[in-house]
Amino acid sequence: MRSVREIDFFKNIREIREYEFGVFYFFDGLVISEIKEDVVFNWNMAQKTIDAAYEIIGREKPIAYISNRINNYSVVPTDWLKFFTNRHQLELYSVVAYSKSGLASLILERMFFKNNIRQFSDLESAIKWSLTKLESKENLLQSQ
Repeated sequence: MRSVREIDFFKNIREIREYEFGVFYFFDGLVISEIKEDVVFNWNMAQKTIDAAYEIIGREKPIAYISNRINNYSVVPTDWLKFFTNRHQLELYSVVAYSKSGLASLILERMFFKNNIRQFSDLESAIKWSLTKLESKENLLQSQ
């Protein structure tokens, strides 16, 4: 179980936003979250993160989101419906889960998240997969 600050990829950081509910790391096209222990992550919290992502990365580029679940917390799964109702688009979503509770939360999220959620057991693999997929999507957009 490793925090973003502990891996080599951290040197590519663009900005860090710390909130009362967690820390969000912004890279080119990539957002990695580390939600704090025992938080119930809801739509209001997500909205702050979405606004920050648009401010830092922009609306025109595809965005990959990695939930690095180094702490035990829960997500309000029905709030994904609010995400889509507000016309937000998340190109890639992956979860790095280290515990059974992290996996259980993921099962519930999959019921409400319209796109595919990719699961990983280590952060570096999630980053590598996300960057490869982002590059493919950006190449496809440029060729159109």
